Amino acid sequence: MAGLPHSNENTNENTLDIDSAAVTAVQVVATDYGDPTEVTEVVKAELPTPDAGQVVVATEAIGVNPIDAKIVLGAMGTDRSALPRPIGNELAGVIHAVGPDTDGFAVGQRVVGYPVPGAFADHVVVGTDRLHHRPDSLDAEHAAGLLLVGVTAADAVATAGIGADDVVVIHGGAGAVGVIAVQLAVQAGATVIATAAPANHDHLRELGAIPVTYGDGLVDRLRDAAAGPVTAAIDTVGTDEAIDVSLHLVDDRSRIVSIAAFGRADDGIVLVDGSSADSKRHRAEAAEGLITAAADGSLVTEVAARYPLAQAGQALADLLERHPRGKFVLIP
Repeated sequence: MAGLPHSNENTNENTLDIDSAAVTAVQVVATDYGDPTEVTEVVKAELPTPDAGQVVVATEAIGVNPIDAKIVLGAMGTDRSALPRPIGNELAGVIHAVGPDTDGFAVGQRVVGYPVPGAFADHVVVGTDRLHHRPDSLDAEHAAGLLLVGVTAADAVATAGIGADDVVVIHGGAGAVGVIAVQLAVQAGATVIATAAPANHDHLRELGAIPVTYGDGLVDRLRDAAAGPVTAAIDTVGTDEAIDVSLHLVDDRSRIVSIAAFGRADDGIVLVDGSSADSKRHRAEAAEGLITAAADGSLVTEVAARYPLAQAGQALADLLERHPRGKFVLIP
């Protein structure tokens, strides 16, 4: 196993000696595309060595997201040359070692990382441009599942231009992205109507939204809840119902924003996936505020389930089924 550098021209005094650290690194990879319980494997890996501008993070918790499951299933492509394929995008942990040119980061600091390809591991090399300091009051499990969904929600709310004069419908308001979008829209002063299953209505009321059950008759229920024109809609689920209802209620199609209904682009709605310049800016600007809000309790997030890292495949499979409100996290 390769060790971390003992010294170089830009030796950072915070770089640890691997021999004294005595750490064995492991990661989860997809060995093929298909059922996550069958194609994921825990493998030993060399303890990463940080280059300039990088640190090694000892992970304490790892966020599990639908995109991770889709990649393993092959829904995002089946490039066999990418196998075995590292999995994951976000984590929280403690800096284990630092490379040169990493001012502001030191061994022992708590951090949140996103995006971090290959985050399903107990130690990961991360560029400092993808790290944020984590306040002591924000535990690793909640931090690990915060940023992917958080910046996506913030992007959608910013793209829709939600403000105090708006009445906005948020489809999938109790989902991981939707629940943050609800809170950000409420904080912006908007009247927020959120579609959700009845079991989640009380929670949405606590967050300041008006809950409405999706399904047949949704247009009429939303009209009754709004008691006036609906000025914007945010879709986090991607169903035809969500888009059709939004088109029916919102006059300005540029204020119908979806993070999922990519097959409906011809309807003139706005699709956000983090690729445009505006979308990238919205997401970058949101990260620090989301961390601060989660730390001080003004942003509510939930952990639905915890799995050992070795059960990553099961976590991905369970995420594809109906599951409790909140995020899944892996614990190394």
